Amino acid sequence: MNAIAEKFAKLGVDHAPGQEVRQKEEELPLIGNPVEGSLVDFSHGDVDAFAPVPGALKLYVDGVNAGGCQAYTEYRGKKRIREELAVSLANFTKAPIDADSELILTPGTQGALFLAMGAVVAPGDKVAIVEPDYFANRKLVEFFEGRIVPIRMDYMAEMDKAGLDMGQLEKAFQDGVKVFEFSNPNNPTGVIYSEEEIREIAALAEKYGVTVIVDELYSRQVFDHRTYTHLRAQNILDPDRLLTILGPSKTESLSGYRLGTAFGSAALITRMEKLQAIVSLRCAGYNQKVFETWFHEPEGWMEARVLAHQNIRDDLMKLFCEADGISVRMPEGGSYIFPCVEDLKLDIRVFTKVLRKLANVIVTPGTEFGPQYTNCFRLNFSQDPEAAHAAVERTIEIIKRYRV
Repeated sequence: MNAIAEKFAKLGVDHAPGQEVRQKEEELPLIGNPVEGSLVDFSHGDVDAFAPVPGALKLYVDGVNAGGCQAYTEYRGKKRIREELAVSLANFTKAPIDADSELILTPGTQGALFLAMGAVVAPGDKVAIVEPDYFANRKLVEFFEGRIVPIRMDYMAEMDKAGLDMGQLEKAFQDGVKVFEFSNPNNPTGVIYSEEEIREIAALAEKYGVTVIVDELYSRQVFDHRTYTHLRAQNILDPDRLLTILGPSKTESLSGYRLGTAFGSAALITRMEKLQAIVSLRCAGYNQKVFETWFHEPEGWMEARVLAHQNIRDDLMKLFCEADGISVRMPEGGSYIFPCVEDLKLDIRVFTKVLRKLANVIVTPGTEFGPQYTNCFRLNFSQDPEAAHAAVERTIEIIKRYRV
C-alpha cells in the first residue's frame, strides 16, 4: 500500500454518525431471537425529536432571498454576522474577540476542527490527544502526518473532575508536544473538566509553549447547575496559542445547517481562512443567516432544552446503573453516555453489528475514541424519550446474552 492509500485507509467512516448503511453484511455470532422494536440510531441526535431553534428556516430563506450578497461572503464569513457573533461569544466565554481578525465561520465545527489542525500540525509534529476523546482527533493527526501522543483520562476515578493525567500531560509537553487538542465537555463520556484542571492545562501549555485547541461544542448543555470553566477566560495561556471551537449544531439542533466557529489567535485564524479558501471557500453563505438565532433563542427555550436532555439522561442512566456488568459515569454535559461492559464475549465492533441485527439499535463502538475501549460504546441520548428508553432496554437484554 502506498503512502496516500495508507493515509486514507486510516480515515474509515463506517462507524461515523449516519454511516451505518456502509457496514457490510457478514456472518455474525447471533444468540437468540431478535428483540422487537423500532430503529433507534444512537450514533447521532434526533432532530425530529428535538426541533431546531425557532425561526431557523425563515432566516435561511431570508438568506436565499438576499441573493449574491449573502451567497458570496468573505471566506471567513459575512462581516456583520461575525460582529454580532463576536459579542455573543465573548460574553459567553468571558474574554474579548476581535470580529475582524480573531473569528472565522466554518461549515460545522467539524470543518473548524479540520482547519484548526491543518493550521497547526506539520508532518512529524507531536500532537497530544486525550483518550477517550472525539474520534476525528486521531484521524486528523494521522491525516496531517503528525505523531499522536495519547494522554490518559481516568474518568471513573473521581466524580468532581475529568481525571486527566496531568503528570503524563506535562511529560508529553516536556518531550516536545507542539499541539494539545481536547473536548470539554468530553466526547464520548460527557464529563466536564474542573476549574483546577483547566487552569493547570493553561499553565502547562504556557510554560512549554504548546498550542491548545479546545472543542467546546456542548458547553451550553451543562447539567445539574455544574460550573463550566472556559479555558480562554483564565488569562494564563498566551492567546496567540489558543483556539476555541464552538457551534450551534447540537443543543440547538442546527446540525443540518453546518454552522461552526473558531476564535482565538489572529495568526491561526488567517491560516484557517487560507485553508478554507481551497477546501470549501466559506461556511455556506445562505446558512450563515441562521447564525442570527444563536444566543438569541426565545426566552426559556435553552433552559427547557437542557432540562429535557437532563431528564432523558437520568432515565437512561438508571437503566444502565441497575444492569449487571455495566460501568458508566453520569454525564455532566453534552448528550453522550459511554457504558463499558464487563466480560463481554465479543469485540465491541462485532457487538455493535450484533446489536443492530438483534435489537434494531445503532451505537458507536468505543474503539472510535481510543483503541483500548474494546468493551465500551457511545450513545447519543438526544432522542425521543420513550424510544430511547425502549432501545436501552433492548440493548441491555442483548448485553446479557453476550457476557461471559
